[in-house]
Amino acid sequence: MSRDSNNHKPQQGPGGGRPGPGGGFGPMGMGMPIQKAKNFKGTLKRLIGYLKPHKLQLLSVLITAIISTVFAIVSPKIMGKATTKLFEGLMMKLRGVPGAKIDFDYIGQIVLLLIGLYILSAAFAYIQQYIMAGVAQKTVYNLRKEVEEKLNRLPLKYFDSRTHGEILSRAVNDVDNISTTLQQSLTQLITSVVTLIGVIVMMLSISPLMTLIVVLTLPLSFVAIMKIAKKSQTYFKGQQKSLGQLNGHVEEMYTGHKVIKVFGQEQKSIEKFEETNEALYQSGWKAQFMSGMIMPLMSFINNIGYVLVSVVGGILVTKKAIEIGDIQAFIQYARQFSQPITQTANIANVIQSTIASAERVFEILDETEEVPEAVAAAEIVTPNGEVRFEHVSFGYNENEPLIDDMNIDVKPGQRIAIVGPTGAGKTTLINLLMRFYEINSGKIVIDGIDTRDLKREHLRGLFGMVLQDTWLFNSSIRENIAYGREGATEAEIVAAARAANADHFIRTLPEGYDTILNEEASNISQGQKQLLTIARAILANPAILILDEATSSVDTRTEVQIQKAMNHLMKGRTSFIIAHRLSTIRDADLILVMNHGSVIEKGNHQELLEKDGFYADLYNSQFTKRNGIESVG
Repeated sequence: MSRDSNNHKPQQGPGGGRPGPGGGFGPMGMGMPIQKAKNFKGTLKRLIGYLKPHKLQLLSVLITAIISTVFAIVSPKIMGKATTKLFEGLMMKLRGVPGAKIDFDYIGQIVLLLIGLYILSAAFAYIQQYIMAGVAQKTVYNLRKEVEEKLNRLPLKYFDSRTHGEILSRAVNDVDNISTTLQQSLTQLITSVVTLIGVIVMMLSISPLMTLIVVLTLPLSFVAIMKIAKKSQTYFKGQQKSLGQLNGHVEEMYTGHKVIKVFGQEQKSIEKFEETNEALYQSGWKAQFMSGMIMPLMSFINNIGYVLVSVVGGILVTKKAIEIGDIQAFIQYARQFSQPITQTANIANVIQSTIASAERVFEILDETEEVPEAVAAAEIVTPNGEVRFEHVSFGYNENEPLIDDMNIDVKPGQRIAIVGPTGAGKTTLINLLMRFYEINSGKIVIDGIDTRDLKREHLRGLFGMVLQDTWLFNSSIRENIAYGREGATEAEIVAAARAANADHFIRTLPEGYDTILNEEASNISQGQKQLLTIARAILANPAILILDEATSSVDTRTEVQIQKAMNHLMKGRTSFIIAHRLSTIRDADLILVMNHGSVIEKGNHQELLEKDGFYADLYNSQFTKRNGIESVG
């Protein structure tokens, strides 16, 4: 029963940042497991296709990023000139040169120039981010819109075969991942590449020899990082696995709290928690320790490079090969040199994860859609409620038929009860009636029109449903009832509630019809929830009614109330009633007894009992006489 941690809200890193690829935290995201795409090139090409309408904006982002970065790169070189001028003036004064002084006017001009460059660099960086934010949000807006429209066109079997968490993860988390990468990582990648090229050019212009020293420290850094990253990745995988197990265990323990108490399993639950928590602690501190070593190690290697640069630079200054300010500028460039490399490596990991997310989103977009609507769709203006199944066959899998050659003829206003053991095909029959699934052969006809010739929206508008699982949303009781029909008046809402025997209990609530139901509507009883859904169905005034186990989860007294409300609702309407409690369908005009996808018996309650067949066995197994008292078995 343990749930995968991916169904939980993603964590945030220190300071609210995003977790590294794979979910762990550490310097630069190094060493963490990366989610990889199955078809990287194909998915990348497809994702780039979404950016094509924004070519001009992306070109502007590239230009502004280059200008902003160039302004930032040339600043240390210019600052070095100020340092040189300051050093020269100071040395001339120390030597006692007549009229020697520090040229503060020249230094002041350079300071003003630097301020101007930094302001321009910041301005272009702002423009770059502003444009890219617009491009990213428009792109993701279109992608999210496509996903939403696609989900509306997918058949019910797609949702039945996947968990809600997985679909939500693809439609929300993966799309957000793409959004963040487009807005942040793409501009960071451009800036990093331009910075790296610019820094190398500026370092070479100062001293090729010192540049060679800095470049030679890189392989040492990479070897050290790769060794640590490889080791830490193992621990990060263990951390994520233990975290998923811990989250699943905690969720199960909270949701099943009463069951654990009843069976006295508290100690076992605590022991399992402590065991998983210990595994998480062991893998967690090792992962963080190993990844935490990367920055100190890189700093150590870089400092060795700085020492060598300082020594060689000092020698070159004494030989007047370079100026003192150039050493200061070079050290700044050397510090900047490793930053874009590590940023690019980190962004490469993020892009890997993003392409994997894009691939998961595209998998939704590539799913097989519902059968297209009829081109010249028919419409039932005044529905009577006549329903016929003509030689209908259906199976969830082609080789495993569930319903074979089903024939049913339902007259307008009839109450049709559908009974049978679990898995007999009762709910499947309703799903076919409403075209949640498409039949394999035969046809379903409503008022003489094949349901495939009707638009799905129009077809489903003919039906009203009251299900075993009541669906009420976080709003007022008034709005929940009004959901049945758009533009319903207050008088119509109250009339529907009275017809459903719900008006009395609503008025006893503190706020009456304005009472706000919480997210799970747990502030009213199960029976009251069901009465509200019946009131909603009455207000919708459907031609055909479907009642699916509407009284299965309430007590006998509440069942009587609900039954009265349903009788009012079914009056004059064609009704399909799925029931396990056979006491609720004695008055049905026709009872269809189903088993293994076929209607094996037909007739009213009395006729079926007299046949002494499958229905009679089913009915007698539920009602037994004990001490003269009839009880439900």
